[in-house]
Amino acid sequence: MVPPDSTRADQMHQIGEVADAVGLSLRTIRHYEEVGVVVPSGRSTGGFRLYTDEDVDRLRMVRRMKPLDLTLEEIREVLALLDRVDEEPGDASAREQLATYAALAVERCERLRSRLALAMEFTDALGRAVEGASPSSRGRRARSGTRTGTT
Repeated sequence: MVPPDSTRADQMHQIGEVADAVGLSLRTIRHYEEVGVVVPSGRSTGGFRLYTDEDVDRLRMVRRMKPLDLTLEEIREVLALLDRVDEEPGDASAREQLATYAALAVERCERLRSRLALAMEFTDALGRAVEGASPSSRGRRARSGTRTGTT
């Protein structure tokens, strides 16, 4: 599909430009097209994928969903629900389904925060070790093979 006029073509972006703007690899963007997550809005006369600003925004949204470990099917469903709500703001069913995904996103963000807190604790401990601070007594016992609280 070639854009019908040059005005529209000026507003379209090739995949490399999109990849840089969104922070996804070309391979990932092509895969998203193959599985129907985000399909380019057009093709150049040479067959290159062309993306509108709206397509780029959708890819950014998909990128924001990636850390939440949603499946590709879930990502497609969220995007379809967002489209439905955009087209019909009063669609209570779509809003209810989005609310379920919102609750799931909150839950997964909490899990990510917990994992990040553990990673930060480890990073801080490594930093103290690098700076020569004495390791915690628990760390010394673990290395020497001693156990606490046993006789």
